Amino acid sequence: MLAMESLVMGFALLLAMDKHSSSELILGAILALLILLTAGMTKRVSGWILGSIWQICLIAYGMVVPAMYFMGALFALLWVCAYFVGKKGEKVRAQMMDTLDPWREPSS
Repeated sequence: MLAMESLVMGFALLLAMDKHSSSELILGAILALLILLTAGMTKRVSGWILGSIWQICLIAYGMVVPAMYFMGALFALLWVCAYFVGKKGEKVRAQMMDTLDPWREPSS
């Protein structure tokens, strides 16, 4: 999901190119790059924390490109859903592993 957000941020930069200063464009490019780099870190808790921070920054970029208010809120909603669905999936996976391997210690 973060990789898709990075692409959307790139398209927002194309929209901002004509009307905004170079500092706003550089800020957007840095944000897009940081979002893309964080995509590889989501296996760890720090990746999820950084991803959550980038969701707020993506919404805040709506001050530069107003369409990003909507897109940022949409991606933030998807981010929250992915978090909870992922936790539920991990719980189900742990239960399946417990039933498939009788010699393994049960997980909590």
